[in-house]
Amino acid sequence: MSRLHHRAADSTAVHSLSPTTWLSGVRPKPTQGVDAFAGVTADQIAAGVIGQDTLLPSMELATEDHSGLIGACDRDYGCIYMNTLSWRTPTTPLPMEINPRKVFERMFGQGGSAAERVARIKEDRSILDAIAKEAAGLQVQLGAADRQTMSQYLDNVREIERRIQRAEKVQGDEALTLPNRPAGIPFDFEEHVRLMYDLMVLAYQANISRVITFMVSREVSNRTYTQIGVTDGHHAISHHQNRADKMEKNVRIQTFNVGMFAEFVEKLQKTADGDGTLLDNTVLLYGSNMSNSNAHDHFPLPNLVLGGASGRMKGGRHLRYPDHTPMTNLLVSVLDKAGVRQEKLGDSTGALSEL
Repeated sequence: MSRLHHRAADSTAVHSLSPTTWLSGVRPKPTQGVDAFAGVTADQIAAGVIGQDTLLPSMELATEDHSGLIGACDRDYGCIYMNTLSWRTPTTPLPMEINPRKVFERMFGQGGSAAERVARIKEDRSILDAIAKEAAGLQVQLGAADRQTMSQYLDNVREIERRIQRAEKVQGDEALTLPNRPAGIPFDFEEHVRLMYDLMVLAYQANISRVITFMVSREVSNRTYTQIGVTDGHHAISHHQNRADKMEKNVRIQTFNVGMFAEFVEKLQKTADGDGTLLDNTVLLYGSNMSNSNAHDHFPLPNLVLGGASGRMKGGRHLRYPDHTPMTNLLVSVLDKAGVRQEKLGDSTGALSEL
């Protein structure tokens, strides 16, 4: 998909605005404090519709720690806007998990073996049953305001119970072969990325989650890519000043990352799902909210849309749109392919009918 533009990110505060507007098309409130306010993102809109029947309505993954980024990270905008791609509500940014072990345990429960995980789930269920029983008895003794608070608490208990039921079902799926639990965060970046993609395949295969966002590399990352011969930091290389040597290294980094994504797509294509494959029944958006990194611009954006969307999408095409077509039109269209009707998102003017 070419010639699309994200106007919400047009600003000198490019590094804060690029992540937070990528899936919303809404420019957030300028602040470097705790009163952040942004747009609900497309992934969370999808999670509210198609994610409620799964163990995890959505998953938010990354490879680089954002916990150290606090306070002011850009002109007029705080680090909170740089740390995630996903906003559940305008005031609720979702943390992105970088540790594969924690991701695995969220998906399948704690314990080194399937038997240990099942035992832990049964223990959790027993504790939950006791809590629910005690809370129900207490509720009849409370006043109206306290009963409302207790009702909200019990709603949370029921949500946990729903997840436990889903976890029990996953553990009992004999057709699903689980890998060993990851030890933690791999030292090697390539192994780290590949492991996160493998966990995404498992999440789709086991129907643990239908909505996943993955920030492969964060803004202003100065990670080196020694495995492809690039010893300079990524952010420094991205400001190439049109120097041929820096541009060549930047292309190497981009080619490497697209190659890792291609491996993930191939795994989806090789994994059976119903009468087809996971790729046949998935819609993927891969791209960036920046065009020319040296110029910090947001037009024309690089976008790939892949997958069969359960027969609702045809691939193998290059769709070129009029200059400055809103990127949010693509987001509305991707939501539609996933079975989620969204009339308006950010500055969208309509769906991309050609998609």
